Amino acid sequence: MIFITGASGFIGKNLIKKISNEYKFHLFKRSEQILIPKVCHTVIHLAGKAHDLKKIQSPDEYYKSNYFLTKKIFDAFLISNAKCFIFLSSVKAIADKVSGNLFEDFNPNPKTHYGKSKLLAENYIFSKSKLKSKRVYVLRPSMIYGFGNKGNLNLLYNFVAKGIPWPLGMYDNKRSYCSINNLIFIIRELIKSQNIPSGAYNVCDDSYLSTNEIIKLINESKNKRSIILNVPKKIISFLANLGDLIPLFINSERLEKLTESYLVNNDKIKNALKKPLPYQLRTEMINLFKSLNDD
Repeated sequence: MIFITGASGFIGKNLIKKISNEYKFHLFKRSEQILIPKVCHTVIHLAGKAHDLKKIQSPDEYYKSNYFLTKKIFDAFLISNAKCFIFLSSVKAIADKVSGNLFEDFNPNPKTHYGKSKLLAENYIFSKSKLKSKRVYVLRPSMIYGFGNKGNLNLLYNFVAKGIPWPLGMYDNKRSYCSINNLIFIIRELIKSQNIPSGAYNVCDDSYLSTNEIIKLINESKNKRSIILNVPKKIISFLANLGDLIPLFINSERLEKLTESYLVNNDKIKNALKKPLPYQLRTEMINLFKSLNDD
């Protein structure tokens, strides 16, 4: 049996759906006492406070959910019969911006309360992970996508689906993404295998995409031609600065998120698994956008 937190979230729902024919679950609720049943062999800790897109959460909420809850769950794991602990952290626990590729040994320097709270949780786990009889994994996924997620990709899809020409063609970025299916594949392998070393692992698909390429994939999924405009960057920057003052489709923060590069290296997890990742980025993205077309 698997003890799982965050079962009602995007990742939890997809994970249970995929592996419920292989395992039974104890679904943790925050209202209950943290006690891991003796029959549980694995703890998967998914619960936590994600990025606050509406900016209404207080900083304390991040530390309460991402650090203190993780500390309690991990302490319960250490005294339980369970042998495997999987914690879902984030690449943002290490860096908000990346020059080149992000590797696991990168010196952590998170800037947001989200990233800082995840890093605190990681540090606590590794400070206590000394029992050779237990396997402990910290997964750091890049942006996770898949059906049921309500993140930035869906917002981008909704914009493009309206048929509005894309004005940011002058920006050429490269971003790593993580298919929910590849993440679940990795989690399943960590549960089953006794030979994968404990530690922190980056998780992402093998290739990367630019925002302009995603625009093209969205239109491809709708059998439409992409209209990408090469509006000069000076004009875009002016509009973004104006958007900081009055409501516009773009502001400085949104422009940065849409045009920045963030590349993640996943060699460590693939070498540990000794298996290739089964799902390919472009195919997974097309499948996601087609599902949104039908939604």
